[in-house]
Amino acid sequence: MELYRIKGGKPLCGTVNISGAKNAALPILAATILTDETITLENVPKVNDTNIMVETLLNLGASVEYIDDNTLKINTSTVKKYSVDNPSIKKIRASYYFAGALLGRYKQARVPLPGGCNIGGRGLDMHEKGFEALGATVDITESEIVVDATKTGLYGTKMYMDKVSVGATINIMLAAVLTPGKTVIEGAAKEPHVVDVANFINGIGGHITGAGTDKIRINGVPALHGGTYAVIPDQIEAGTFMMAAAITHGDIVVDNVIPTHLDSISSKLKEIGCKIIESDENVRVIGPEGRLKRTQVKTLPYPGFPTDMQPQISVALGLADGCSTVVESIFDNRFMYVNELKKMGCNIVVDECTTAYIEGVEYYQGANITSPDLRAGAALVLAALSANGQSEIDGIEYIERGYENFDKKLRLLGADIEKISRE
Repeated sequence: MELYRIKGGKPLCGTVNISGAKNAALPILAATILTDETITLENVPKVNDTNIMVETLLNLGASVEYIDDNTLKINTSTVKKYSVDNPSIKKIRASYYFAGALLGRYKQARVPLPGGCNIGGRGLDMHEKGFEALGATVDITESEIVVDATKTGLYGTKMYMDKVSVGATINIMLAAVLTPGKTVIEGAAKEPHVVDVANFINGIGGHITGAGTDKIRINGVPALHGGTYAVIPDQIEAGTFMMAAAITHGDIVVDNVIPTHLDSISSKLKEIGCKIIESDENVRVIGPEGRLKRTQVKTLPYPGFPTDMQPQISVALGLADGCSTVVESIFDNRFMYVNELKKMGCNIVVDECTTAYIEGVEYYQGANITSPDLRAGAALVLAALSANGQSEIDGIEYIERGYENFDKKLRLLGADIEKISRE
């Protein structure tokens, strides 16, 4: 097991290059199953979650070649089974994307139930509703998702999502792209990675319109072809480094981004006293000379403030002048980091798992703490980077599920952080 050892108190300054979006790369990797021709994927982040998806493709019989760390050449024409039995897939949430892709190709799939971070209820009801609307039977057992349309086939349909679900929206697209007729998803998620998956599918011969709005239309096509596609930059990694500038009172140019994807984050950073300078492909964040300002935050589906940025802005508001409120409206267990942050001196109280009341302190104090999940772990690293003294953070395997070379990128910005083996 490894941990981060951090000596805080230094402003982070410089330029950081943002990797490809994990949340786009994972479903796109699964979507390569939908074509027998070769796909070249560029800007794929080399993180634990994508490694597991690649391992699963290999386990299914696909050919995967790394051109470099972030470029893969994939051919799934040799995939001949519809059951995922790679034990590692149980560790990540994105396992369910293989259900949609295999259903689209084979009209059946068996996939282990998703794992990943325990941040609260992320039910599969919208996935089940979507697959059933397309004509499949769905059986969700204690250990796996079983979908089958071998007797009836799949057919285009119109469905309404009772609640916004990124995973279900993408899974329905994967299952419907080769399905005869027209499929309409009303109440669809609008996140950038939903758009990226649609763009990838369209680039290899699919016909999806409306991605990025709440109404997506999919015209089924008989087959998809090969091609080359570059994954979009990671909105949450970018936001994390933007927040690092605020928390450490630094000056960071976050490069290789799509600034419009970051609008809600930039808006909150301006509210708490940061200066934001945007160009075509980067955002510069300059932290204030004095203390950060208080504000109120509520997480919402895109284009609202991302739930995946809630721990990071809570860490920032823990240093703000005055009382702030953070409302979590997406997941019901997203404040697991609070007790760890309290060890560093944060004055934070959570009411009914949904609302945090934060009275800002002047500084954090270094402490030995544990990362409870991916985004909370990154937020605790930012707290440690601003703190007086030394901190040690274990559970960093969660962080490395979604951040490529996190400690290395921070060191390039001047952070005193090292990854060491636990004795």
